[in-house]
Amino acid sequence: MTQLQPEGFLALPPAGKGRGVLVLHAWWGLNNTIKAFCTRLAESGFSAFAPDLYRGQLATTIPEAERLSNALEATEARKDITNAVDFLIQNATKGGRDLAVIGFSLGAYFALELSNSDPDHIHSVVVFYGTGYEEYDASRAEYLGHFAEADEFEPEANVNNLEALLRSAGRPVTFHRYPGTGHWFFEPDRTQAFNQAAASLAWKRTLAFLKGKPNL
Repeated sequence: MTQLQPEGFLALPPAGKGRGVLVLHAWWGLNNTIKAFCTRLAESGFSAFAPDLYRGQLATTIPEAERLSNALEATEARKDITNAVDFLIQNATKGGRDLAVIGFSLGAYFALELSNSDPDHIHSVVVFYGTGYEEYDASRAEYLGHFAEADEFEPEANVNNLEALLRSAGRPVTFHRYPGTGHWFFEPDRTQAFNQAAASLAWKRTLAFLKGKPNL
């Protein structure tokens, strides 16, 4: 039985199906930046789906984003993410049940959590300037992280702690720090933070990682 598409944005590759990638949005919500990111993944051969954890609500300012993220019910968000995983596997992936998950900031926490709660499906994890989760005993995933040099929301100590936790759990992990950048450096709609050179390199590294190529 075909599962109805959950609330969110689906981008499919020219072939119709590809390896599934779950994309978890930042505290701004499922905005055009995340949709464009999914489309880029699809153009590179992946089936990308971003669930809408805010159910249509969007933020453009930090106070608005704080309000929405504080109001987010973690239990409901986890249900939405689980439904998104099931949808990708049943409807959009080309063979296999191994998925990648990519999380931005707020979404990074849920991506990291998912890698430990659903090790049967999550085999690759990419996080953009986000940490928070601290249990990886069940994980069977490999990890790639993109972090800013100066980040008021994600201190270096948090990044170092996450890297140490993953290594102590025996997980393959590669974290990159991008000089001269701050939080949101990958998101072009955050004009004061966006860094084209860093974003291009992070994209290149992400694609290589998803395709199983050596670290760049």
